[in-house]
Amino acid sequence: MTKMLMSTVAALGLVAASHAFAQSGDDNMTKLQGMQSTGTSMDFRTIEQTGDYADQLRKNLEEIKLPAGFKIELYAVVPDARHIAVGPQGVATFVGTRKQNVWVVTDRDKNRVADEVKQLAPSISFTIPNGVCFSKDGFLFVAEQNRVLVMPAAEFFYESPDVAVGEVVAQGKLIPASEESFNHTARVCRVGPDNKLYVSLGQPFNVPPEDKMDLYAREGIGGIIRMDRDGKNREVFATGVRNSVGMQFNPANGDLWFTDNQVDGMGDDIPPGELNRATGAGQNFGFPWYGGGDVRTEEYKASEPPAGAVMPQVQMAAHAADLGMDFYAGNSFPAKYRGGIFSAQHGSWNRTEPVGARVMFTPVNDDGTAGETEAFASGWLTASGEYIGRPVDVATMKDGSLLVSDDLAGALYRISYER
Repeated sequence: MTKMLMSTVAALGLVAASHAFAQSGDDNMTKLQGMQSTGTSMDFRTIEQTGDYADQLRKNLEEIKLPAGFKIELYAVVPDARHIAVGPQGVATFVGTRKQNVWVVTDRDKNRVADEVKQLAPSISFTIPNGVCFSKDGFLFVAEQNRVLVMPAAEFFYESPDVAVGEVVAQGKLIPASEESFNHTARVCRVGPDNKLYVSLGQPFNVPPEDKMDLYAREGIGGIIRMDRDGKNREVFATGVRNSVGMQFNPANGDLWFTDNQVDGMGDDIPPGELNRATGAGQNFGFPWYGGGDVRTEEYKASEPPAGAVMPQVQMAAHAADLGMDFYAGNSFPAKYRGGIFSAQHGSWNRTEPVGARVMFTPVNDDGTAGETEAFASGWLTASGEYIGRPVDVATMKDGSLLVSDDLAGALYRISYER
């Protein structure tokens, strides 16, 4: 058999295996939705929490700088850890990835260090399940590249390879299949005070071509959509958003705040990253006419921006890659942090001098506007310009501590305060 023929046969084998795997995943979804067992092995993947790797991560955390009274510790080794959903019952924490796994993190003895990290629902085939979020009544939503699933009682069913599951948005219906991309596909989700599901839809381009604008506006690509929790009554909530990978509702007044990553290739110091505030449906946040803040893009500077385009509440460092965020609703941190916003900066990739890889804090004023942003936890970007970690998301725990995810190191960290 010639090398070319061998290669062709091997490729066909991979295609057949991929098709069989997809077919198996479809069959499993049908069974799970009928409350039937899939026969998936109970011996599914867990992640080792001790050993040299965990010890090195603890050593790396010695470099992290925090305000006086705070400390940071390794909570769990979680491969590719991205967005975090803390279970409403405090039983387990669910962590999305940009790959094919959702992880479940459990601290069984409540010593504030995870005892177990294992794969969620190995009977389901996920595709970029970055966005995980809970409703207050215990329904876990998983926003994938082009599908949204819901898992009732996820904190109960996660012990099994099979879970109760429903399709909020079927595969291929979150965005048109023609717009599926390798870029800006990490969705995030939240359940709002109106009990609707909100999902951000990053658009694939650095700056989109004009011939895509009508389609994107109609579908909510480059924006935030909302729908009933069963997927009905979908509508576009916000437009003019390039790629938001972090959002949360202000519990004080219901405003939706979100980060946005802005245009690359305009220089080291422009345009700024954004922390935005939506006070209602239908607002436009300026992209692609504005590349970030009030900096105009070359591609759209000759056309008129939308009237009343909303400028960001906070202009962050250019290209720091502001991602996940959460309002601090705990009571174990000092008073200055309560009701404010913690947000993660993943760190720059296209800056001659890198910036980011830190957790920021933004107070929120009594009138609902943003106060002055400051660095809260830093040091994952060393003085020599090396990343020893890249924060992605933050989440408040039941005890008032703060979890930080890191997809470079593959970890969750826990920040606590000691008076």
